[in-house]
Amino acid sequence: MAWRMPSETALHERTWMAFPREGFTLGEELAEREQGYAAWTAVAHAVAEFEPVTMVVDPTELDRARRMLSSEIEIVEAPLDEFWMRDFGPTFVVDDERPGVLGAVDWTFNGWGAPEWAEWRKSAEIARFVAPLVGAELVSSVLVNEGGGIHVDGEGTVLVTETVQLDPRRNPYADKARVEAELARTIGATKVVWLPRGLTRDYDEFGTNGHVDIVATITSPGKLLLHAQQNPDHPDYEVTRELRAVLEQATDAAGRRFEIVDIPAPETLRDEEGFVDYSYVNHLVVNDGIIACGFGEERADAAAREILEAAYPGRRAVTVDSRDIFARGGGIHCITQQQPVVAR
Repeated sequence: MAWRMPSETALHERTWMAFPREGFTLGEELAEREQGYAAWTAVAHAVAEFEPVTMVVDPTELDRARRMLSSEIEIVEAPLDEFWMRDFGPTFVVDDERPGVLGAVDWTFNGWGAPEWAEWRKSAEIARFVAPLVGAELVSSVLVNEGGGIHVDGEGTVLVTETVQLDPRRNPYADKARVEAELARTIGATKVVWLPRGLTRDYDEFGTNGHVDIVATITSPGKLLLHAQQNPDHPDYEVTRELRAVLEQATDAAGRRFEIVDIPAPETLRDEEGFVDYSYVNHLVVNDGIIACGFGEERADAAAREILEAAYPGRRAVTVDSRDIFARGGGIHCITQQQPVVAR
């Protein structure tokens, strides 16, 4: 078996999501909870304009999901406690030596390092639930990892951050060689590009400790899109410059230096909790489209759409307000997971 994770730009069979359920992440106040449900629903409907969507729904939320989701969105029932599908759901892979075979990598998930507040044991079972539904071979992994912690080009290159895969709360016995060997086995990575860290907000109590999918993504082989904080009053001003310096020296699996395109952060610097990590990098590429994060800034949101459409020629960018997703710790990419079409 030679598993390979395709680029997000490859043709999708569908996108998977998980519907919010009541609990710590959704919020204590009714208004908070309603905002969370609405944000996830808006993303699902935006994706459904381009490709099929399947939503995993906890039994306690079935009635609400049926009320809020259009009939186009398929609902499957399974126990959940968290609803960041990218992170606990399967990472889909293909086997180029066996046409038509789909694999589903089941990373070990411990709620982003087993913090005291996290509830994750039910959602940690979802990859094993989804795999048989789509006829995928399960690829079990003991590596504690999340889908938001990797970005690939589909040709052997993967971006990761040292503070995620080498996090002692996740993988206390891991070193780079062990992580790289497991990424080679599970997703076909032949070149691992290690970033030193992620964005500042992501190291708060409720962060992921540096997920790469809010920082940088490979839009096509040899080309990178990089988050750029342009205001020196924000701590990520220095962080993004450090990351750019690292990536300017990096090469991909084919030995190429990366062509780096900056995608500026919106102007908003803070919310009620502190410095924000609002990022247009955290978008989802879909069939013929791009689902882009929006932050209520007309000019910045429009500029981001232009950059994204240039990065993915032939795709139309659609903005979905993502502030209520980011308030809970992530963005559009974090709550979605693409299932690629497998060649027959």
